[in-house]
Amino acid sequence: MTAADMSAPARIRVAIADDQALIRSAVAVMIEAHDDLELVVVAADGTELLESARAHRLDVVLMDIRMPRLDGIETTRRLMADQPGTRVLILTTYDLDDYVFAAIRAGAGGFLTKDASSDEIAAAIRAVHVGDAVLAPRATASLLDFVARAPAPHDAEQLLEGLTPREREVLMLLITGASNEQVAERLYLTGNTVKTHVRSILGKLDLPDRVHVVIWAFEHGIAGARS
Repeated sequence: MTAADMSAPARIRVAIADDQALIRSAVAVMIEAHDDLELVVVAADGTELLESARAHRLDVVLMDIRMPRLDGIETTRRLMADQPGTRVLILTTYDLDDYVFAAIRAGAGGFLTKDASSDEIAAAIRAVHVGDAVLAPRATASLLDFVARAPAPHDAEQLLEGLTPREREVLMLLITGASNEQVAERLYLTGNTVKTHVRSILGKLDLPDRVHVVIWAFEHGIAGARS
């Protein structure tokens, strides 16, 4: 091994689980086009993915939801229990539906629609690998509709009492799907300040990422508290 090989960053180890051979083939070609990605597992369903995962260290799994034998929701749940360091990115035909939210509740770090471009998928893999959450570019409208249906909270003040007033403002924007840049613009903050607030909010609420902030807000009625 040369010095250059030793200094090169490790490639992101990717798996794909999808019952459509065309999707699996397309993803394989896409991954081969990026030097920092390595496809290590190709599976036709959740059962096959879990069996292969026992023999490989996986960084990111591109997961279909509707698969035979074992669907993407239960596969994600079991994978998170066996390999909690692995990140799951849902690939779906739809922008947002109950299946996607169930997968996120099971531990997925976000989702993309299957018509996403090669560059979008590659960028999403890199993002979830470092712990960021990923939402399909067209998801904002559906996300707003989702949180708009949230019930009114019964104990919002108690749930939010650990957050500072500024963190509460940031939280209310996060649950609409706002990006860090949009939060910064709305609240006249710097990007670094927003990142600091987001990290603090995630820590105080014990949530892994901003996608789960939305789920938490809906389940506790916080989304309905927005003015």
